[in-house]
Amino acid sequence: MAFEDYANHDGLGLANLVARGEVSPAELVEAAIERIERHNGALNAVTYKAYDEARQVAAGPLPDGSFKGVPFLIKDLGAQVKGWPRTAGSNYAQVAADAGDSELVRRYRAAGVVLVGKTNTPEFGIPGVTNSERLGACGNPWNPEHISGGSSGGAAAATASGMVPLAHASDGLGSIRIPAANCGLVGMKITRDRTPICEVSDGAMGFSVHHVVSRTVRDSAAMLDATGYAQPADPFQAPAKDGPYLDEVSRSPGKLRIAWSAETPSGRPMGDEMLAALARTVDALKHLGHEVFEQGLGIDYRQLYRAQGAVSASNFAANIQRWVERLGREPQPGELGPLAQRAYEGGQRLTGQQAFWGWQQLRLMNRQILERFETFDVFLTPTMSRTSPRIDWLNPLTVELKEFDRRQADTYATTPPFNFTGQPSVSLPLWQSDDGLPMGMMFTGRFADEATLYRLAGQLEKELPWKDRRPPLYG
Repeated sequence: MAFEDYANHDGLGLANLVARGEVSPAELVEAAIERIERHNGALNAVTYKAYDEARQVAAGPLPDGSFKGVPFLIKDLGAQVKGWPRTAGSNYAQVAADAGDSELVRRYRAAGVVLVGKTNTPEFGIPGVTNSERLGACGNPWNPEHISGGSSGGAAAATASGMVPLAHASDGLGSIRIPAANCGLVGMKITRDRTPICEVSDGAMGFSVHHVVSRTVRDSAAMLDATGYAQPADPFQAPAKDGPYLDEVSRSPGKLRIAWSAETPSGRPMGDEMLAALARTVDALKHLGHEVFEQGLGIDYRQLYRAQGAVSASNFAANIQRWVERLGREPQPGELGPLAQRAYEGGQRLTGQQAFWGWQQLRLMNRQILERFETFDVFLTPTMSRTSPRIDWLNPLTVELKEFDRRQADTYATTPPFNFTGQPSVSLPLWQSDDGLPMGMMFTGRFADEATLYRLAGQLEKELPWKDRRPPLYG
């Protein structure tokens, strides 16, 4: 390889080398391709390869953005790339070649990145695992027999293994934070409508947002600076930031009031290792001078998820209706996977009255959650209730669906409420389990207050550094 040191740099570091003339974008693309080819057989993280196009783009003039020349991957869900296929992990909802770029993809290109391919995602991004009949299972670089999380599992596995320093991801119920926690990355779920939506189904509910997973806090912040501004003619726009997020990373967060909780919607306790990691996080925050105290959200989770279920199922059925209109036919038997088929049928059974009851109830309960944040700055929980499980244990294609639901609920307990409220929420890879798997802690801020989270994340990255932790499949 002409550039052996590739995986030792984050995105901004690589762009800095390009700016100084120490490496060319073409060399970076070749380094990324070599690593994709080396690790993808074990991980199945990259499901569409655009190597020839990437080489051509890297050889030509690139925008002078913050990430000039940096190889980058797009999640195969929602975002459109001109001339590339789009599958959403589905055997039904496929596009042979998109006619143009999504606005978000145009902003990525303006930041200077070179697109080299697409990453694995479960069908329609439904579960917290990346596994589908269309694209197959995605493994974790820390142990390929364990999940990489979902639905941005391909993006996380590719980034954690050093194929790219950061990658596009999206989060509708935890799909940035969960893969980040599984794979030992920084995963910021941004405020709703901070970046452009990519499909009408994204914007219809406001749950889903698009950003990146990255190995460093500063890459996350700098990419949000490049992409996180109002889209013309968008009726819903996040409040403007006070200044560059990249600047926030090196600023002191001051003394924050941080509430923490280990509550779960089911009432079942989190795993012992996760509880111990939470306790270490609380101690570390106190040592840094923050005021830290135990306080849960104090909401009726049964009502919350009943409401969300009605809204999400109705939205999914409407999404499939649009595909029916586009393709001119209903899904044929077997074309939808088990989770998608169940969601489609469930949504079709709901009445408009039931769907709007869900919307009303969510509105009421979102206010309850947001009111809690009037008494503290940040809310801390583990990102997951347990460490990364094995792929065969949490497999929606082989495990009976009710049992899969139970196992998934027992693994992921904390992320969804902040998709409903639209608040920013970040997973940080602060700890590792006894068997060497990453353990993420999740910090949620007030609505539109990514700045505080980036300041706190920068402080924790300095005090509890993770940059030298490398999975077995890396570099």
